[in-house]
Amino acid sequence: MAYWQKKWEFTNSNEYEYTYVGNYGAKGEKRAARKKKTPEQVKQQNVINRKNYVRRLIKKNFGPGDYWITLKYPKGTRKPVEVVKKDVRNFIDRMRNAYKKQGEPLLYIYRIEVGKRGGIHVHMILNRVRGKPATDVLVERNWKAGRPHFALLYEDGGYDQLASYLTKAPEDTEEGQKTKGYVPSRNLVKPEPKKKTYFRRTVEKLVKEGPVPTDGYYIDQDSVVRGENAFTGMSYLHYTEVRKKPIERADDG
Repeated sequence: MAYWQKKWEFTNSNEYEYTYVGNYGAKGEKRAARKKKTPEQVKQQNVINRKNYVRRLIKKNFGPGDYWITLKYPKGTRKPVEVVKKDVRNFIDRMRNAYKKQGEPLLYIYRIEVGKRGGIHVHMILNRVRGKPATDVLVERNWKAGRPHFALLYEDGGYDQLASYLTKAPEDTEEGQKTKGYVPSRNLVKPEPKKKTYFRRTVEKLVKEGPVPTDGYYIDQDSVVRGENAFTGMSYLHYTEVRKKPIERADDG
């Protein structure tokens, strides 16, 4: 009986996922009758999968020192979402041209949010350039509709909160429903895992005794999730190992 080991490699961490390979009912399995997922359980799993993908997308393309910015409009401003989308596209075009002049690609993930009272703002992860003018100056210069707010990214928690924010359900209003989905730049590197096959005894030992980190890494104990799949009866294990001495991004400015 075989399991997949999926490994996602990032600059300062690696994520591992061990799951059963194959369909229910493989020869030699000893488990309870298969359970069928309810529509709500399928929906919840899709939400989790989407959040995990975006979190890994962030880890693959951004790092500490990059920006989490909020593009704001003056207080009380109400605009149709389609007009806001145009504002954002114009902002991105101007930023892309500015980055190009510095010999840097523009990387981003953004989401438009409409509040309960109709207020609109835009959240965006943006790679940072440290040349002159620097990214914060470029953002101030090129967001014509209002004032931006800046925060630097930090890697604690593997960007789980940011991913949750970018993938959360929109407000249940007519304008809110038009903002569904995060928007990534097309030049982002997709977080594809490397795959290996392991046998059941190896995975059962890992689940029972816990994972062992690679040299130079430690296991993030908060990331360890292990147990038995309620629908297949098979063991699973997810965890992240973190580099003890993080690799810092070069300062080019």
